[in-house]
Amino acid sequence: QVQLVESGGGLVQAGDSLRLSCAASGNTFSIINMGWFRQGPGKEREFVGYITRSSGTTYHTDSLEGRFTVSRDSAKDTMYLQMNNLKPEDTAVYYCAADRFRLGTRVDHYEYWGQGTQVVVSS
Repeated sequence: QVQLVESGGGLVQAGDSLRLSCAASGNTFSIINMGWFRQGPGKEREFVGYITRSSGTTYHTDSLEGRFTVSRDSAKDTMYLQMNNLKPEDTAVYYCAADRFRLGTRVDHYEYWGQGTQVVVSS
């Protein structure tokens, strides 16, 4: 089993930056990929970006226009999401996810999920 705990959410103003963290514990050696998703009010959960555990290769959704960056600290088994120039439409619950077998951008590509951290961006 793998446990994921997100932190770092909060209330910010448009244009601000915020960094989310996702700490992994348990059988983390089995994970090959970790990703970030978000779910805005009344919306479906959507992919933000992922990072592979072995090489640190990242992939981000194009719709974020380069404002968000996924990174990791392997020594701490922690993944980060740096969010810059935040906009009100970025308001969402942000989830961290991990999988033992796949690199993917869909919700069903991930086996383990955190509880989410709320980000609210005011205009």
